[in-house]
Amino acid sequence: MRLTRFLAAFFLAFVIVFAFAGMIQREKNAVFSAAASKSPSGSSIVNKTPYNLLTFPSLTYRWPTFLMPFVLDAKIVEEPVPALNNSTRIEIYGFIKANPGVQFRGICSQLGLSIGLAQFHLGVLKKAGLISFIRDGRYKRYFESKKFSQKEMEIVSLLRHETVRSILKAMLIRKEMSHGELACQLSITSQGLTWQMNRLKKMGILQNSKDGMKVIYSLEDAYTPALTEIMNLVEET
Repeated sequence: MRLTRFLAAFFLAFVIVFAFAGMIQREKNAVFSAAASKSPSGSSIVNKTPYNLLTFPSLTYRWPTFLMPFVLDAKIVEEPVPALNNSTRIEIYGFIKANPGVQFRGICSQLGLSIGLAQFHLGVLKKAGLISFIRDGRYKRYFESKKFSQKEMEIVSLLRHETVRSILKAMLIRKEMSHGELACQLSITSQGLTWQMNRLKKMGILQNSKDGMKVIYSLEDAYTPALTEIMNLVEET
């Protein structure tokens, strides 16, 4: 009888100690997560939480079943990242990545989405920090988050306008051009060109000087490399 009681007490103490140790270990151990980034095929990202150090995976299934709540602190949970667990959002996100600076209307028309549906999914992606946008007049232009600086997003937005793109493309080739030469080459009115050039001067992209009665435009040297790179990007998309 004494032996039976001793064994029962010993076994109970063992279970309590092991459960207590498991609880402490859970508090101390950081949860490791593995995130597989979205693949080109559009598969969603999943997070996996590996087993706790007290699990001893090779011995797990040798323990009696009733001890499992105390011994087993291991499970692999596959959970899609909320913003990318929807095929429409994945499509929108991929489209924005491939077409930086795309307008809202462009997203709707190119992907065949209603305005309400596009607004909803863009809101989810924005809240998740996957996309950002800047204002371009009355419009919003969307970008993949953290891919471009604020200034680069502004330049991309400018280059999405055909007239501005033509002006800057000509300036990249010639470096310096008079107001009259540029207006003639682009078949744009003098007033229209003045409006566009004032906008570019305000952004610090170009400057002007006087040569007698002529106004000479030139690009700021600091912007030339970025303009060349972004021009190529915009023309490819």
